[in-house]
Amino acid sequence: MASHKRRNWIIAIIVILAVICGICLWKFLPNKNKQQPVSYITTVVRRGSVTNSVTATGTIEPITKVDVGTQVSGIVDHLYVDYNSEVKKGQIIAELDKTNLKNELNSAKSNLNNAKTEYEYQEKNYNRIKALHDKQLVSETDFETAWYNYSKAKNSYEVSKIGLAKAETNLGYATIYSPIDGVVLSKSVEEGQTVAASFSTPTLFTIAADLTQMQVVADVDEADIGEVKEGQRVNFNVDAYPGVTFEGEITQVRQEATTTSNVVTYEVVINAPNPDLKLKPGMTANVTIFIVDKQNVLCVSNKALKFSPRPPFVSPEDVINDCDAKDKLWIREANTFTAKAVNVGSTNGTITEVSGIAEGTVVVEEATFNSDAIPASFEMPQRNGSSSPFMPGPPPGGRK
Repeated sequence: MASHKRRNWIIAIIVILAVICGICLWKFLPNKNKQQPVSYITTVVRRGSVTNSVTATGTIEPITKVDVGTQVSGIVDHLYVDYNSEVKKGQIIAELDKTNLKNELNSAKSNLNNAKTEYEYQEKNYNRIKALHDKQLVSETDFETAWYNYSKAKNSYEVSKIGLAKAETNLGYATIYSPIDGVVLSKSVEEGQTVAASFSTPTLFTIAADLTQMQVVADVDEADIGEVKEGQRVNFNVDAYPGVTFEGEITQVRQEATTTSNVVTYEVVINAPNPDLKLKPGMTANVTIFIVDKQNVLCVSNKALKFSPRPPFVSPEDVINDCDAKDKLWIREANTFTAKAVNVGSTNGTITEVSGIAEGTVVVEEATFNSDAIPASFEMPQRNGSSSPFMPGPPPGGRK
């Protein structure tokens, strides 16, 4: 019985000592699960794309487009092509009625023959008068009259030659030829219609050279044009094919400005390969121009480049190994911060291209305060030495 009581006392003493040890360990040893006042968010240096773009609206156009007209007036006698007809350079595509033009040509030939006859007669007469004048057998008046008539006939003969050549040319203009290989986009006349070329050249057809090679003429705002350059990559889409993205490249940045409703824009020409003929002239294109376009480069967030381990984001126990560099990233191992100098490249405002650091390196991006774990002795940072105007201030005379 005594031994049984003694054993119970020993067990009770052991339990009490275990409880006391547990309390001491909980009270005085550091708690690894205890939340720290400052926590650090890290990011990884990895490969990616750094892009920045501007947007614009443009129109799909053929690279080469020719308006075919006529230099003579007349009635359209024959049309040999229609919309979407494929034509070759030199192919006859239309003819005007040639009746009046042929009559003008015949009249020009008759005038030339008359002028030639008069010229030959006056030339012979002048030569006779000149021979007699050289022998002083005719008067000066007769010689001058012969010279005058000869010169006048010669000039009339030359004018008649020009008139004949003009009539022949006008007759040739009555036959309309295609100036290029291409496709007929528009037809502005029908057979039997009269065209008048008295004041301006009327347009009969519009022919595009090659619809497999198109271009986009985009209007870029003056605020963005300074960053737009030839050779930059472009993506665009059209309403006819939702979800389909077409690609191109800037081939020209035009210097002429266009002002519409006080908005200044500049035309930018973008080549647009069109092998499947999806793009049609006149379509509206929504254009994205990549003014920054770096693919498969090392990059990191801009927050990481701005981070610096300064109080109160570090504790007195932390070790800081800094370096003399303009741009740096910070690596944290245990309680040690180590700066790594880097070279920065292109940025899109969120991430930046970097070099001089290994891919996969884990760096500190930012530090945050855990308000639930801040001890009473921890001093919170003050931003710009001012407090929020919406927070109540201390009562007059200080805290009671």
